[in-house]
Amino acid sequence: MPIIEVRSLSKVYRPNTGAPPVEALRDVSFSVEAGEFVAIVGPSGCGKSTLLEIIAGLQSPTAGEVVVLGKPVQGPRTEVGIVFQEDSTFPWLSTLENVKFGLKARGVPPAVQETLAKEVIQLVGLQGFEHHYPRELSGGMRQRVAIARTLVLRPQILLMDEPFGALDAQTRIVLGNELLRIWQEIQATILFVTHDLLEALRLADRVILMTRRPGQIKRIVETAAPRPREQTPVASAKTAELANMLWEELRQEVV
Repeated sequence: MPIIEVRSLSKVYRPNTGAPPVEALRDVSFSVEAGEFVAIVGPSGCGKSTLLEIIAGLQSPTAGEVVVLGKPVQGPRTEVGIVFQEDSTFPWLSTLENVKFGLKARGVPPAVQETLAKEVIQLVGLQGFEHHYPRELSGGMRQRVAIARTLVLRPQILLMDEPFGALDAQTRIVLGNELLRIWQEIQATILFVTHDLLEALRLADRVILMTRRPGQIKRIVETAAPRPREQTPVASAKTAELANMLWEELRQEVV
């Protein structure tokens, strides 16, 4: 059984201001197997973030349903974690306290909080920065804190909404490789939204290409690159070929 099933999902926003309805998603269906890394790409405004928020239980669909671990999604689930593009660190908390935040909310004993948080801080490569505040960290390091804060809750599914979108190209590659390492270590399932076609192809097992709004699935591509893999600044011939094909289809949607 797939770990995520999206079934004929549609979403229409109906503003209270009297503005016309906005159809964000239309009849979207796909599934994700346990342990898979799947990327989603598409034009701006095609409903990628809306799709992730519905899977996370943060929004309700207008039609269709999402099934996670065999149960329909009716709200947030402890098995599902989400990382956003925006800097979500709490500026008044240190790295360690930021990572412990969700554990405290769940009532985990303080000694266990400390142990789990330090383990995850080491996993994301932030050891030595436990007592630094966000203002003392680079953008890439703050995003590591956000990822660690989600990972410490041990989600089986990790939803990532353009987590590297605000970072420079070099930092994106470094964090992409770190994400691959962490993913292979924790064996979670990842659904990863990005605007970067090469990033999607380098990281994921499959890439879902969406149409312009209302977002529908236009194509699903198998990357077929062997594991383990590592991102490099120069794409392989196969990756470049797939990127060109996806770009041509994406360009048609953008134009």
